[in-house]
Amino acid sequence: MQVNLSGRLSDRFFDPNTAGGVSQRQVAISVSAAALTEEQAPLNLCLVLDHSGSMGGKPLDTVKRAACALVDQLSYRDRLSVVSFDHKAKVILENQTVDRPESIKERIQALRSGGGTSIDEGMKLALQELSKVKSGVVSQAFILTDGENEHGNNDRCLQFAQLAAEYGITLHTLGFGDEWNQNVLEKIADAGNGAMSHIQTPEQAIAEFSTLLRRVQSVTLTNAFLELELPEYVRLAELKPIAQVSPDAIELPLQIHPSSALVTVRLGDLMTTERVIVINLYIGNQIFDQLKTSKANQVNILTAQVRYDLPAQAQEALLTSPIQIEATLDQDFKPAIDPEVQMHIFALAKYRQTQLAETKLHQGDRLGAATMLQSAAKTALQMGDERAATVLHTNATRLQAGNDLNEAERKQTRMVSKTVLQVSPPS
Repeated sequence: MQVNLSGRLSDRFFDPNTAGGVSQRQVAISVSAAALTEEQAPLNLCLVLDHSGSMGGKPLDTVKRAACALVDQLSYRDRLSVVSFDHKAKVILENQTVDRPESIKERIQALRSGGGTSIDEGMKLALQELSKVKSGVVSQAFILTDGENEHGNNDRCLQFAQLAAEYGITLHTLGFGDEWNQNVLEKIADAGNGAMSHIQTPEQAIAEFSTLLRRVQSVTLTNAFLELELPEYVRLAELKPIAQVSPDAIELPLQIHPSSALVTVRLGDLMTTERVIVINLYIGNQIFDQLKTSKANQVNILTAQVRYDLPAQAQEALLTSPIQIEATLDQDFKPAIDPEVQMHIFALAKYRQTQLAETKLHQGDRLGAATMLQSAAKTALQMGDERAATVLHTNATRLQAGNDLNEAERKQTRMVSKTVLQVSPPS
């Protein structure tokens, strides 16, 4: 078995005496690649490095050391390319195997700072380099910048990220310092099926690069899609019905096939690390007709399977066996919330409450933003995420006192809202 796939319903019991209306439930789908094997495909990695004037001195020196340390962690079978950008971009290392690491590190060390920032130009060249190898590899890009995209076009960045996803290339973003645009980097990472990281101080660069490298080295399956089939009495919620909550919170776009009941969600890479997808459903009263005719008092709510590629064996569009999420008719109905699913719901609530706070702050509603951050802090405490609760509460208190949040505090707020602290659900 190459994919671990399972699902849980927020409350699998239904009251047969409920009359009229609909019932709301959440389904948590867990998916991951099976354990690593010797057949793992080589990495096809592109480093996209900002060397603009603001990166001069210690920041760029540290990034170059981090990039060189990353080279030492790659296999000779892996492929690497390096693109640098200021207000324009250039390829400083064409796509090649890592069989001459010292030569590669010399190219990286030769980088000098200067100029402005054009992220989209760097992304364009990165996609060209990564596309030189189209099969049998795991294609990834690390995009690092410390500033605004003042010489580029943010819409173009998003278009390149969407194009990368279509071609099975995953984009990860790393914001260096506190002056980068978290909205732009988050959109690139989300659309590119990757992660967003924050390197707050130069000393953190090597650790962040290594963490991200370990993540991509655990990828064994690529171009994955979650396929959902809903019975006629089940429908998706109208607003943002599907989101990933672990290891990062991401709103997931979906495609509804008009000729069938099939819903498709792009997942991108599958790692050995578990990914959790929360689906918000509305279930009509027709379910009771189904339940009453079922001998076991059980009826299907949702069928899920995953379509994916196995690059190590050059196999595409493989399908897992489908799983079914079932509801149970209970004559002695009592709510029975699944504690594990509840934790995932809290994680999504924390993320969305923080998003609302940022929207209100952008609109000039400081007190409204503070209220939403306090709500997010309480949600974080409910799920045992004390670090996030502290950050969110502290920033809410600053806003209530009439102070603005500086860039570092805004970045910190965004990062703790997206990241889930792994905790065990209460017994």
